[in-house]
Amino acid sequence: MEKFDIAIIGAGPGGYVAAIYAAKSGKKVALVERHKVGGACYNVGCIPSKILLEHSKLVQEIKRGNDWGIETSKVNVNFTRLMQRKDSLIEELLANIEGYILSNHITFYRGEASVAKDMTVTVGKAIFTATDIILATGSKPFVPPFKGLESAKYYTTDTFFSIDELPKQLTIIGGGVIAVEMAFSLAPLGTKVTMLNHSEDILQTEEPDARPLIRQKMKKLGIELVTDFQFNHFKDNEIHTSKGIYTYENLLFATGRRPNTEIAQQLGLAFDGRLIAVNEHLETSQPHIYAIGDLVGGYQLAHSASAEGIHVIDHILGNKPLLIDQDAIPRCVYTHPEIATFGLLENQVKVPCTVIKIPVHSNSKALMEGNTEGFVKLIATKKEGHILGACVVADGATEILNSILATKNAGGTAHTLAKMIFPHPTVSEHIGDAAKGIFDKAIHQ
Repeated sequence: MEKFDIAIIGAGPGGYVAAIYAAKSGKKVALVERHKVGGACYNVGCIPSKILLEHSKLVQEIKRGNDWGIETSKVNVNFTRLMQRKDSLIEELLANIEGYILSNHITFYRGEASVAKDMTVTVGKAIFTATDIILATGSKPFVPPFKGLESAKYYTTDTFFSIDELPKQLTIIGGGVIAVEMAFSLAPLGTKVTMLNHSEDILQTEEPDARPLIRQKMKKLGIELVTDFQFNHFKDNEIHTSKGIYTYENLLFATGRRPNTEIAQQLGLAFDGRLIAVNEHLETSQPHIYAIGDLVGGYQLAHSASAEGIHVIDHILGNKPLLIDQDAIPRCVYTHPEIATFGLLENQVKVPCTVIKIPVHSNSKALMEGNTEGFVKLIATKKEGHILGACVVADGATEILNSILATKNAGGTAHTLAKMIFPHPTVSEHIGDAAKGIFDKAIHQ
């Protein structure tokens, strides 16, 4: 029976990154995947949704060009070709991942894995053991058990990205990041989108000041948003709610995900609610078995899972890694404008601080690009300038935020940002101005 140093179950962003990192650290590694490498992120999540968002963003840019005087005829969307492009990009990315796996001499098993308490792993006819095992099996879409739903036809994010015709109408159930991004990806292409979210507002895990901007943009895009109600039941193509009846042609549930915990249950591991219970180094109740990504607490984000996978490998190697700082993990919403955040939100800060918010519409680069919706917000202690949190809402915010995060991670403060010379014109220069504002010296405020 073959013996490995580390076996990793699941080849999503947590699993394949951990496998490659371990292999580059000199470990003999086995990696198991029952479907495709890349997990939900690359196949039915982050990547396909962001590709569609890029298509939709381009349509909006063409329309903006017409408003400026660069006139074109009617924009025709060939949705089949767009989806073919999506497929080809994903195929290229997955081929790259498989190439990295092979080039690092990782033994790759395709199939359903079962794990025994004696650290034996079975995949089809293959049986092997490992000194340490990492569970990185990801999650699956959650669909609430609404009355009447058993007879309804609907999509989840696991099935939606296989469509080849642009829906004329789509009703999205949910109001979180995935639901809002899906609305932004389809409405500019010509789909009439209705979003039903029973909560009082959308994006309730994100920066509160960003929500009104996103709601306004949704209205401009013709997205019908219904909030603050109760679902009663589903019947045929009707959704009966406390606010009335809504009909639909196509229905998408974007109501969160639940962890794939079958292996953990087989092993009798301890749970914390729906999640696998782990210690600060992500080790489960059984020594030498770890869990990462959507299986454990923290953010359900690809880059978070990758960081956890690397942390576990460093712990196994005896490198004594620092604990993962949740406040240093960026959260991103790829709407237009984008929302990028790290650290504490304003209402979460428990110490004396200064909050500076500078609108993007006062920025030269944003004005010339026609992307004036948004702001740069910085939260820091006034005397020391310790950065507690930041949020950028702007076109390209998910890239712009990184300069603040890199400064904080390098031990810098708002003083550091205030002294930096940012190039002009850039949207990023508002970061330096926000930092000056912490000390009452902002120029554009």
